[in-house]
Amino acid sequence: MGPLFGLKGGGAGGGAAMLLPHEAINLSLTGDNYKVTAAHNLLSSFIDNHIYRNSPPGINPEAIFWPRAIDINDRALREIMVGVNEKKEGFPHPGKFVLTEASEVMAILSLSSSLKDMRTRLGSIIVGLDKGWKPVTAEDIKCAGAMSVILKDALRPNLIQTTEGTPVFVHTGPFANIAPGISSLIADQLALTLADYVITEAGFGADLGFEKLIDIKCRIGGLYPDCAVLVCTVKSLKAHG
Repeated sequence: MGPLFGLKGGGAGGGAAMLLPHEAINLSLTGDNYKVTAAHNLLSSFIDNHIYRNSPPGINPEAIFWPRAIDINDRALREIMVGVNEKKEGFPHPGKFVLTEASEVMAILSLSSSLKDMRTRLGSIIVGLDKGWKPVTAEDIKCAGAMSVILKDALRPNLIQTTEGTPVFVHTGPFANIAPGISSLIADQLALTLADYVITEAGFGADLGFEKLIDIKCRIGGLYPDCAVLVCTVKSLKAHG
């Protein structure tokens, strides 16, 4: 809901080009975003618990790469101190929050082709370095399985409709500037089995979401687009020349 209550606004269209139910879509629909947030923050809690108990593989509190996630804009949480009142070695240590759409978990959800594939990708997340400066993954701290359980239903695309009754899969929303910026691979693969042709959106500009759709999503999923449609407005041409 960060974009919804920010300058960007909702992502369900407007006027005659709108998805229904409009309000429910903008307010997280089936709760996929909440599941991504929960899975992301579960990994954060595992990291801090390993540091607190000095459990193997011995995460270095000065080399944590994994932030926390939240689905609203809260500037005060961009930079935080974790465990201010803890009296254990490694606490307090710096931390931060990112929007759920900027979470690596959201990017993984968008590129996963199955539950098994998602489980593997979650396990490969590098959360930080150990005290010997070697990478530590979500698999190393035994969190990937629990994250997969939280996300198992979120892997299913959401079927909705336009104002004209056209079926649409709305599924995942990773940002295009720091992530793929695409709808999910599994939604496109499912749509291709159900329709003669499928239109899929690439977020942001052609130099971000579209390039990543071709270079990342299509390569991973074995997809071969037949054509590309560039949407240009008079307003954007005036702004960018």
